[in-house]
Amino acid sequence: MNANYQIAVVDDNETMREGLVQVLKILGYTTHPFPDAENCLSALQISQPHIVIADYKMPGKNGLDLTREIKAKYPAVQTVLITAFGSIELAVKAMQVGAADFISKPFSADEIGVKIERICKLIANQEKLSRLVAENQYLREEEKREFNNDEIVGQSSKMKLIFKTVKKVAATDASVIIYGETGTGKELIARALHQNSPRSEEAFIRVNCGALAETILESELFGHEKGAFTGALKRKAGRFELAHKGTIFLDEVSEISPAMQIKLLRVLQEKEFERVGGEETLRVDVRVIAATNKPLQDLVDKGIFREDLYYRLHVVPITLPALRDRDDDILLITRHFLEKFARRFGHEQLKLDKGVEQALRNYNWPGNIRELENVLERAAVLCEDSVVRLSDLPPLVNNNKSVFSFLDDNLDLNNTLDQVEKTLLERAMHTAHGVKAEAARLLGIKTTTLLYKLSKFGFEDKNEDE
Repeated sequence: MNANYQIAVVDDNETMREGLVQVLKILGYTTHPFPDAENCLSALQISQPHIVIADYKMPGKNGLDLTREIKAKYPAVQTVLITAFGSIELAVKAMQVGAADFISKPFSADEIGVKIERICKLIANQEKLSRLVAENQYLREEEKREFNNDEIVGQSSKMKLIFKTVKKVAATDASVIIYGETGTGKELIARALHQNSPRSEEAFIRVNCGALAETILESELFGHEKGAFTGALKRKAGRFELAHKGTIFLDEVSEISPAMQIKLLRVLQEKEFERVGGEETLRVDVRVIAATNKPLQDLVDKGIFREDLYYRLHVVPITLPALRDRDDDILLITRHFLEKFARRFGHEQLKLDKGVEQALRNYNWPGNIRELENVLERAAVLCEDSVVRLSDLPPLVNNNKSVFSFLDDNLDLNNTLDQVEKTLLERAMHTAHGVKAEAARLLGIKTTTLLYKLSKFGFEDKNEDE
């Protein structure tokens, strides 16, 4: 491990220089001896060691001069000064010019070892920090590429109006509430608002409020102190802290409990909060964007959602249309996804066979854009000769029928209702990827009711709830 660290030793006294080199070699470091500062500086032009250990009193440039020049030209190189004339004044001067440490003669091999080990740990931490900063910058650039405005595809009049609103609102700090069914692209709109705002260089933090229990959600939003609850082994920063100067996206905000609504309201009003189990009041500067697939006004009228919180969030509402209401955009979005999956799966170009376009336009898309993407990804994997055929589509999309097609010449009410119910069950299970709890939510029924109906119509139990 120590051999990875290169150490230059600069001392005009050959005996002292060679003695120090031998100590460092025994400790496992790679060394480079120099008789004076000029020889050391010439070598540094070619390659830089991690540490330079230099005697203070040398002919020509002394140790302070050498340290000053090294820090000016090679700031990552750490320096240690050694002198027989140790004093507090000299130690202060050494630190002022950038030395990492100061050692007075005489010194022991153990003392040198401890000090050099400490500096090596410092170097390792600095290198780790530099990597994290670089990785963070990389991830932000990747995020911009992955969630840029080109991902929001649409030419319909409804989408053009939304694009216009996003452009206006993005430049402000106004709170935004995004309404829309599951899979309509609410997070993409939230990211577009952030990336086109003055906060775009800061963090975009997402929280799925509906996926977390109340106690967990509070810790996620506001953080917690060590020992705040069982399992809190150390202090944790909350999402609001992480989003400081940036944007926080509260997805499924309608699912927040009344108790959490009060705490969220305080953050929006006062811009302050305390970690769970803590007494320190933290202040944050955060832009809030929320989203829900439920009408908040209806929840306010029912007493489920606080009216004062509603008005804090409902400054600028944006409502995303369902895909079935964007008939003009279906094929445009389809071409966008086909280009994306062609690159991913090694196709030069993916084309649609006869009848596929009409099938895509006829389908109701209960899962919206997310379901369309899923269908096209599957088709891109299964298709042959880079041509998507009807047989590559799921049966529900391929054999899409209207509810009234079950009538035919038969007016048997019970049979017709069974056929409609079975079709809705199929669509819900497909949209929910087989997760029964989600399918029940889409249908607006209890999970136990869904299980009964699946059994009634003989559905195979291939999926387990997660």
